[in-house]
Amino acid sequence: MTLSAPITQDVHTIPRKLPEGPVNLVGLTRDQMREAFVTAGTPDRQAKMRVNQVWQWVYHWGVRDFTQMTNLAKDYRALLARHFVVEIPEIVSRQVSSDGTRKYLVRIAGGHEVETVYIPEEDRGTLCVSSQVGCTLTCSFCHTGTQKLVRNLTAGEIVGQILLARDDLGEWPVPGAPKDETRLLSNIVLMGMGEPLYNFDSVRDAMRIAMDGEGIALSRRRITLSTSGVVPEIARTATEIGCNLAVSFHATTDEVRDVLVPINKKWNIATLLDALREYPNLSNSERITFEYVMLDGVNDTDEDARRLVKLIEGIPAKINLIPFNEWPGAPYRRSSNNRIRTFADIIYKAGYASPIRTPRGEDIMAACGQLKSATERARKSRAQIAAEAGVTQA
Repeated sequence: MTLSAPITQDVHTIPRKLPEGPVNLVGLTRDQMREAFVTAGTPDRQAKMRVNQVWQWVYHWGVRDFTQMTNLAKDYRALLARHFVVEIPEIVSRQVSSDGTRKYLVRIAGGHEVETVYIPEEDRGTLCVSSQVGCTLTCSFCHTGTQKLVRNLTAGEIVGQILLARDDLGEWPVPGAPKDETRLLSNIVLMGMGEPLYNFDSVRDAMRIAMDGEGIALSRRRITLSTSGVVPEIARTATEIGCNLAVSFHATTDEVRDVLVPINKKWNIATLLDALREYPNLSNSERITFEYVMLDGVNDTDEDARRLVKLIEGIPAKINLIPFNEWPGAPYRRSSNNRIRTFADIIYKAGYASPIRTPRGEDIMAACGQLKSATERARKSRAQIAAEAGVTQA
């Protein structure tokens, strides 16, 4: 097959007008919640205390009914109920894979849908969170990339995915019960639908809520944000969120990456790597993860492996090799197991960790690159999708 670069979608998004009515507390930062409480009639001197109380009820105990917030006076609970709600996105459907992976189809305001995936492992439980409905980036190997961007998610819709997964896992603590340090949901990866750095403010606020020690209390090292290479926002990820960074890299030449990850035409490999070399707090203990999907005959040669090692020289990094997860009409094939192992061995011998990701949830279309809201799944022929992806099939 031959490759030619597709046209990328416009990345401009129109701000969403929020509905009238009670204010949803989910997704508000502490400062925003305090301001909202004062505006609703909370005495200024009490506002910080009230924020602390409500915050713990919502994010530590998982309570969404003000009448159950028993350390608040009845008249204050009534005030809250008049002005506010505690609402999270709705689970439309829930599928469980044979390997235990759970995929949620989630409905947000306006009737739009996104997908969220929970992946259980022996030593952790990872939630793959979406940040946009659809995606701007049209990455040709990604199912989500065949769905045009609808809108950005709000901070409440992003953190709401964490809350609904904890609901489903039954992970909220019970008042008076012995403290249980086991975390079924221990890690978050912003690798679902959308490009997180094109929705930076909402992603930042949602992750700050997730990291807050009085609520969900996840360590910043338990959160990984994956970007396709939005260079101007990369440094902000370190300074304003502080989480781990992963980069959807997938190619070792601009010619190939222009097709696989079209944002490369705006910020090419050299520009992206320069930004990564300057990433704050880089060290061997806080490495950048390079994600590399293995596509048969496209990016999987020994020469690609050697070029990859040369490109990332000097960057504390590991390379996650991802066997391509096929989806209906996909214009690519997965590299053979032998080819992937040989590729990994070249990287490993050069001194970089090169784990091969085990596909999870393939039987329910929950694996990496397969997410797409059910109502938007395109009924297109393989030839149509290949043409849109810029791939000419032999």
